[in-house]
Amino acid sequence: MDKPIPGQDKPSLIEFPCHFPIKVMGKNVPEFSQVICDLLLSMNPGFDVAGVEMRPSSKGNYISLTCSVHVNNQDELDNIYRALSGHELVSIVL
Repeated sequence: MDKPIPGQDKPSLIEFPCHFPIKVMGKNVPEFSQVICDLLLSMNPGFDVAGVEMRPSSKGNYISLTCSVHVNNQDELDNIYRALSGHELVSIVL
């Protein structure tokens, strides 16, 4: 945990490997959850779709998915964030 990540000045606050929760938000369209789960499965074959938590916004226009992914290192986590953030159905990834 005290080792710096290559290319960064600070040590990682995350101990790898770990299960990391990611919140993905986007427009509440029928295919949103399936597309996001398929994307995560393609990048992380051990991803547990059954553990995804879905929550619609108060007016129902948006939906958030909380997905726990198992990652071995910062690069894997960064790649997942980039893929999700770049998807056309995704508004925000936290």
